[in-house]
Amino acid sequence: MRLAAVLRMVAIFATTALAAAATRQPNIIFILADDLGSGDLGSYGSPLRLTPAIDRLAAEGARFTQFYAPAPYCAPSRASLLTGRYPSRHGLLGNPTPDGTPAVDQLALAADEILLPQLLRPRGYATGMIGKWHLGHKTVESWPTRRGFDSYYGILYSNDMRPVQLIEQEKIAEYPVVQATLTQRYTERALDFITANRERPFFLYLAHAMPHKPLAVSEKFAGKSGAGLYGDVLAELDWSVEQIMAKLRALGLDDQTLVVFSSDNGAYFGGSNGGLRGMKAMTSEGGLRVPCIARWPGRIPAGQTLATPAILHDWFPTLLATAGGTLPGDRAIDGRTLWPLLAEKSTQHHEAIFGFQGTTLRTVRSDRWKLHVEASQPRAALKPGAPWVDPRAPDGVTILAPAGQAHPSQ
Repeated sequence: MRLAAVLRMVAIFATTALAAAATRQPNIIFILADDLGSGDLGSYGSPLRLTPAIDRLAAEGARFTQFYAPAPYCAPSRASLLTGRYPSRHGLLGNPTPDGTPAVDQLALAADEILLPQLLRPRGYATGMIGKWHLGHKTVESWPTRRGFDSYYGILYSNDMRPVQLIEQEKIAEYPVVQATLTQRYTERALDFITANRERPFFLYLAHAMPHKPLAVSEKFAGKSGAGLYGDVLAELDWSVEQIMAKLRALGLDDQTLVVFSSDNGAYFGGSNGGLRGMKAMTSEGGLRVPCIARWPGRIPAGQTLATPAILHDWFPTLLATAGGTLPGDRAIDGRTLWPLLAEKSTQHHEAIFGFQGTTLRTVRSDRWKLHVEASQPRAALKPGAPWVDPRAPDGVTILAPAGQAHPSQ
């Protein structure tokens, strides 16, 4: 009799646990590389084959081939991702820069903009950010912990902007920053966040510093890729993705987690945009078109190649819908959910996609056509070995990174 009662209790517990797992809101991990070009990844045609873990995400999920950033540089694109709105709406049109003019030092995303973590947290999500913020640094009110994230560990702007300080929550944790171990430390923090929140739904925004200049890599990867410092950096980024996916599998969270990998704009010196014209800071294809991969077993059919044009801020409504949330009703949201594309139920999406540079509308992409309203000015090409001085180069004092950085001819 006692054994039968115990068995009934075990059965009830098991049934309840299974039901809870089935109804639990999914986890979301968004990995954003900095200045990574499509041509840097094996799944997008790189002959270097330095990214097997990222390429595996593509093989096990969906790979977008016509995916865009709304601007060809950092802050406006990152703000669009987290607000669902074009730069012309959210208003952060340039990069907040601590070592620039007083005007750009003060730049920050408007306080009344609603960010994705602010909508996910009331739905029971743990929200964590690791890495590059770049939505304002001058006052703590503009920092991640005041804009919806429970935790933050990273650099508030680009890793070549002085002073390069590592922030934990709202305090300086390290200065100057040893950049060689940044990818490693960001990854370790990501694994800790996943482990700490394994019993509840979580949103992890991992915004890597690399491969933004100055390039830096840990000793484990230095000189090992056979493709120079840039190749070493790519290999370590790939290792980071591999570690995160291994942690999800070890904790039994693999099938409960949507993982997205993308970049904020096209590649810069040393990187590859896969033969597309232009680069970061230009609104030709090489500056605006970026890689984007999404994986969620059982929800996103594996092995998809999606050629429908889409844009970074489409992830705002997509991720909010994934969490069961609703869009703010008091403002225009430019992003559209990607689920009809990801679920193979439609090939129709935006009538047009726009590219901005500062206050100027530069490009309009519609179906197979692209209008250059105002063309980007090509950068002056330098011959290999020609003299070039980077004002934000590593100096061994305020910016700690290898001296041998990519040359503008690369």
